[in-house]
Amino acid sequence: MDENTRYQVLRNDEEQYSLWPVDIEVPAGWQPVGKEGTEADCTAYVDEVWTDMRPKSLRERMENAGA
Repeated sequence: MDENTRYQVLRNDEEQYSLWPVDIEVPAGWQPVGKEGTEADCTAYVDEVWTDMRPKSLRERMENAGA
């Protein structure tokens, strides 16, 4: 990652996040969330929104086990 690269934030079906260069095709299984900017901007956004690092499927299993 270099300081001149613009990034976008991606999220997969497990609600995990990743930074991806805007000029490279988004890989299968990932969707842009609408946030683009510098590496620092995108990292700050991910830090703000990704508060539970567990995959979605694990969170759901744990919630169902406790119900």
